Amino acid sequence: MAIPVIDFSKLDGEERATTLAQIANGCEEWGFFQLVNHGISEDLLERVKKVSDDCFKNEREENFKKSTLVQSLNEDQKLENVDWEDVFTLLDDNEWPSKTPGFKETMAEYRAELKKLAERVMEVMDENLGLPKGYMKKAFNGGEGDSAFFGTKVSHYPPCPQPELVTGLRAHTDAGGVILLFQDDQVGGLQILKDGEWIDVQPLANSIVINTGDQIEVLSNGLYKSVWHRVLATPTGNRRSIASFYNPSLKATIAPAPELVEKANQEVDQTYPKFVFGDYMSVYAEQKFLPKEPRFQAVRAM
Repeated sequence: MAIPVIDFSKLDGEERATTLAQIANGCEEWGFFQLVNHGISEDLLERVKKVSDDCFKNEREENFKKSTLVQSLNEDQKLENVDWEDVFTLLDDNEWPSKTPGFKETMAEYRAELKKLAERVMEVMDENLGLPKGYMKKAFNGGEGDSAFFGTKVSHYPPCPQPELVTGLRAHTDAGGVILLFQDDQVGGLQILKDGEWIDVQPLANSIVINTGDQIEVLSNGLYKSVWHRVLATPTGNRRSIASFYNPSLKATIAPAPELVEKANQEVDQTYPKFVFGDYMSVYAEQKFLPKEPRFQAVRAM
């Protein structure tokens, strides 16, 4: 079983209705799907691969090898509450790696393209859900303006000598909105939980993997679920993973779209809660690797 692969360019042609239906199915039945022909040039993606790998090799690898995580693995005991991952986050206003030629310029260009793609994907979700165009973007920005969070997590999962003792990244659902992943096209390891079974997200050259976070589940009134996923540690290959997160601003109020609550004919106490996203993130920080339902209950009580 493979997660859906969708040609995003067909939204603009005669196959628009079919493509909308494929994306709706990806959101409703899977929570994960891969986009090809998404409008981001192969040249840019090749440059992103190169600068990310160069950055790991030049600026990160030595420290990873010396880390307590690597030392702990030598003790032959299963490691809990840690991930076999080297990771840093790029924001518009934080410090970026500075010793790798072309890194800043390439990743700034990539982030600008990814943000536009995220907004296009959200517009498709609006349309499929019967919401006004721009509904999700407006909800995430707390109205008009551009205050939504957009961060990019650059990860490497180096070869692990004892992959049975540690997870690459523990199973979780994502807290935020739309996640756009540019994953390694050689080294696998990403899996999603579908119908009680872990399924590989197949590497596919220059595709962008889309998944929906907890806030899309709330806005869609549960029509689009956030899905459990994990990364396995592997004995060979250094898996590169570049995930960009289009999340609500911390001050944004998130609630199920009223149109979808009416459509479902639910009483208000049967639906998802209404909350400020920053409050949700405070709960998520403590409970990321635990079931999501208690998180919704905790913010309902706030």
